[in-house]
Amino acid sequence: MKRLHLHISVDNLEDSIRYYSTLFGNQPTVAKPDYAKWMLDDPRVNFAISKRGAPTGLNHLGIQVESAEELAEMNLRLQQLQTDVKEEMGTTCCYAKSDKYWITDPQGIAWET
Repeated sequence: MKRLHLHISVDNLEDSIRYYSTLFGNQPTVAKPDYAKWMLDDPRVNFAISKRGAPTGLNHLGIQVESAEELAEMNLRLQQLQTDVKEEMGTTCCYAKSDKYWITDPQGIAWET
């Protein structure tokens, strides 16, 4: 089953963790000095924030998959978009190792699968 992913760059991680923990009624699933993530089931979302020098606001969106088969299915969809697809296999990002594909939508927003 897929999960929507949202990543926001923040200027104050501690204040943002307090804010989103209250909003979601949960503490982060992962908390690091520059990063926090909530894996929520209601709504089904992987919500992440980070303070890494990027401009504040939306960093990127994504669709998280749970299997190699779902990733292959998403890659086929991305290929149909007739846009550049960047492949990253075995990459380490946000304190996790994964395979992923990246695209940029017509508005310039990065999407990660």
